Amino acid sequence: MAYRIFFVLGLVFFLTGQVILAQGNDFVYSQRPIDFAHWFLLVGVVFMIPQTVSFPKKMVSFIGIPLVLTGIACIIGMCVLDFIWWSFPSEEARIEFTRHVSKVPSIWTPFITTGSSSKVFNLGLFLLSLNYFKQEKTGVVIIFLATLILMNIIPLPYRLIFGYSLTLIGFSIIFIKTANKKADQNQE
Repeated sequence: MAYRIFFVLGLVFFLTGQVILAQGNDFVYSQRPIDFAHWFLLVGVVFMIPQTVSFPKKMVSFIGIPLVLTGIACIIGMCVLDFIWWSFPSEEARIEFTRHVSKVPSIWTPFITTGSSSKVFNLGLFLLSLNYFKQEKTGVVIIFLATLILMNIIPLPYRLIFGYSLTLIGFSIIFIKTANKKADQNQE
């Protein structure tokens, strides 16, 4: 149960980071004393790890768990790079760092191209939600819709905020309903 609480709390932190990022780069770079946006993202994905590796051992988990963990690693790397960008005192320094790091595919591709899009992460979350399709179709359908939004198949303004809000709602429904069913079974 604690892992599920941390997972949902991780989604809350991750969503909070996305809300801060939606305010724009100038807002993010002006945050003090720390880059709150990326710290929320970082803490959020770390909180999700224990539940991620604890999902039921079904076929979709054997694909979903590595995808989510790969996505988490990409997001952590992206956050580290964004902390560096945030630390620079001027836009010129950020541009120079961007020029340099964008020429290094082993950094740019996994941590900026993949990490910032979170497609691997989102697909993994959707696959993990399928573990509960028989018990909680509503939550899984909400996460499926969130995945379509996050992958920009359903284009929306503020897609990351809407997508992660729906992901949070979907997993909350799944975990609450399955916990209630388990509690009902224990009382019988």
